[in-house]
Amino acid sequence: FGRMIDLSVVDSKTINNSFEARYINLLVSRSIDETGKTNVFKLWRFLVSWFKLLIELIKEKPNLCYFALSTSGSAFYKDVTLILLLKLFRVKIVYHLHNKGVRKGGLSKFNFELYRYVFKNSNVILLSYYLYDDIKTFVSENDVYICANGIPDVEEIRENVNDKKQGECNQIVEILFLSNLIESKGVFVLLEACKIIQNKNISFYCTFVGGEADVTANKLLHKVKELNLENHVSYVGKKYDEEKIAIFSKTDIFAFPTYYHNETFGLVNLEAMQYSIPVVSTFEGGIPDVIDDGVTGFLVPQKDPQALAEKLELLIKNPELRIKMGAAGREKYEKEFTLQAFETKLQGILEHVLLK
Repeated sequence: FGRMIDLSVVDSKTINNSFEARYINLLVSRSIDETGKTNVFKLWRFLVSWFKLLIELIKEKPNLCYFALSTSGSAFYKDVTLILLLKLFRVKIVYHLHNKGVRKGGLSKFNFELYRYVFKNSNVILLSYYLYDDIKTFVSENDVYICANGIPDVEEIRENVNDKKQGECNQIVEILFLSNLIESKGVFVLLEACKIIQNKNISFYCTFVGGEADVTANKLLHKVKELNLENHVSYVGKKYDEEKIAIFSKTDIFAFPTYYHNETFGLVNLEAMQYSIPVVSTFEGGIPDVIDDGVTGFLVPQKDPQALAEKLELLIKNPELRIKMGAAGREKYEKEFTLQAFETKLQGILEHVLLK
């Protein structure tokens, strides 16, 4: 295995009991502040990881390298130098893609040749088949595997699920947005939808949770004031652990109207489904594989506050529908998106690739 993507793979008993696995952490950023920036410390970490990989290849060449490939930017070019080593030692590679950007990056002739080299004679794992279009120029469908993300469950969720099944509803319907405040995540689209709902004198409250990004707290609150939504909308910053659980526990509807160009799966939607919360999201990336439109929630066109408002209004006015969709979402999560489901699927893919 080449790049450590997260502890769910490194700590997986399913994976480690099935394979003799060795891990190298190739992440050069040690904090969010370092992401996207270049400094001597990051360069040093990269060189160390490069030599670690070289030593591993010399000491004992693996049968397969599982590699979480960055598909664009400087991170991609760094990955190419590692792939050069792997291909020099004729190691079979399976790439696990957690981002998009190949189709756009391939418009450059230089990048096109790099992508062709990187993906030649390799296998690719995607989070959803909806993401295949991004790589189809370079990868045959026969070399593609689908493995949806999974997230760990939280013990407290069981009680929350039972409460919702009993039909307990808030007097004022609570809508939640949880993500970094990135405009393309649909922050202002949701605010515009809230204004449409407010104009119909419908009772609701919408809470925004997440770190500041290209939308600052001041910018968000200024827009709230401009739309006269102070009595319906609040921003509470980042929330973790028990505070995050408490917010999900009181939420009736989860709204994630993203049009972020690099959106692949929308893990926050899975988190909402854990809590039996119906989700209103968009046709972006692999989200249609997560949200069954009309069953576990609704999918609406991007940048369309009117369509978003209509679905939110429908759910606000129908508590039985919220409970039904929330329960369906929880059921789908338990079947397809648990951490164990992810590990088992990944194990099967790796075994199949090894036998090819």
